[in-house]
Amino acid sequence: MKSILLILSHCTLLVCGVVLGIYLLPVLTAKPGPSESLLQQHALDADYQTEFDRERLDSDFLHWGEGKVHISGNYVSLDGELAPGPDYQLYLVSEFVETEADFLALKPMAKHLGDVESFNDFMLPVPADVDVHRYNTVVVWCETFEQFITSAQYRF
Repeated sequence: MKSILLILSHCTLLVCGVVLGIYLLPVLTAKPGPSESLLQQHALDADYQTEFDRERLDSDFLHWGEGKVHISGNYVSLDGELAPGPDYQLYLVSEFVETEADFLALKPMAKHLGDVESFNDFMLPVPADVDVHRYNTVVVWCETFEQFITSAQYRF
């Protein structure tokens, strides 16, 4: 009986360690966000401004974003923060989405802009072949777990 309890306790600790590692690794390896002056300059040059908030249907206490989002033909930036997590990707879609199911339905037509490598502020370049005026919503998506993080509609 003692050996069974010992094995169970060690397995429980192992699982907790792996889960904690999956959560903390992105936080520990996150790159610093852009400078405040760079974000302010992009805000002045942006064609669109919108906001991420925690009130999306599929956002929860582990998957959320909040802050001001600025979109131009050259960059998409966030002056705010995202819940830490692995493998965040930024997409543009042509319809407003706020659930995993809605995004997965549009993902084949979505435009992938790149990896989000910071949880406090980010600035991603828009590829030259992307016309941000053809889309209306920016989405942060966790590719590893196919998890919706947040979205914001910038054109109505």
